[in-house]
Amino acid sequence: MSDLVTGDAVVLGLRPARLPSRGLAILLDLAVYVTGYVLISVGLTVATASLDLAAQAAVAVATFLLFLVGVPIAVETLSHGRSLGKLACGLRVVRDDGGPIRFRHALVRGSMGVVELILTFGSIACIASLVSARGRRLGDVFAGTLVVRERVPGTRVMPVPPPPPWLAGRFAGLDLSAVPDGLWLAIRQYLTRMNQLDPQVGATMAVRLADDLVARTGAPPPAGVPAAAFLMAVVHERQTRDAARAFRPAAAGPGAGYAPAPAPAPMPMPMPMPMPGTMPVVAPVPYVAPAPAAPVAPVAPVPPVEAPRAGGFAPPA
Repeated sequence: MSDLVTGDAVVLGLRPARLPSRGLAILLDLAVYVTGYVLISVGLTVATASLDLAAQAAVAVATFLLFLVGVPIAVETLSHGRSLGKLACGLRVVRDDGGPIRFRHALVRGSMGVVELILTFGSIACIASLVSARGRRLGDVFAGTLVVRERVPGTRVMPVPPPPPWLAGRFAGLDLSAVPDGLWLAIRQYLTRMNQLDPQVGATMAVRLADDLVARTGAPPPAGVPAAAFLMAVVHERQTRDAARAFRPAAAGPGAGYAPAPAPAPMPMPMPMPMPGTMPVVAPVPYVAPAPAAPVAPVAPVPPVEAPRAGGFAPPA
């Protein structure tokens, strides 16, 4: 395990790749690059048969530099340190601080790889990798890089044993805010491995951790409760609180008392404009049933008015 410290003072635990896995990855990469180089060289030799010897030599040198130097540099730059061989072996090239490599790192590695891997048939790279504590060759030393393993076998996480039933919920009012994460980690590691320890050593460790936990919480230790059972109950209480905080419903949040705003009424969609030369689209008009007429009261017949009869009497003036 290699402890790399980033610029943010974070310690990264990385496993450097050793010589066998790195050698296998390099052999796979060289097999692919050499195969492509041979095929392209044969095609260029046939295509440049009519040229003079100087032109043919220039084409051969350019092809060599392109496939055995340029292509590896481009592959490592674009894949962020994962070439075909490294991908097959579960390896990756990273910077000394654990970040992805850039073009300048791949350029230095590729340039030194011509001398280390091709011209000396890998002898210099093998010696440098065996001497280095982290298995780095000269290209890694000058470029400030490291080849690490990405596929690391996972470790099984052992669960914390549950507390006795008569202790469940007894420490619900305990203040755990002052307990540091380092003490929680130490308690968890002890509880998951206490069956593998000597009984006397395990009991001593449990008492010491329980005293530290009581000093952080400020509550007196319960009488008649074993130290290991006390640690189990407190860890179970912390896990219960974390689960309740993580799965708290959204209604219990800060905006639980506010009713959601009513959704706005849908706006009518405008009718599309007809294309030239086509029939306009007429929106269908919904049918509206006529309202029933109000009943009309019957009207009594009016008797006819008789006109006055004409006579010779004239009213006085």
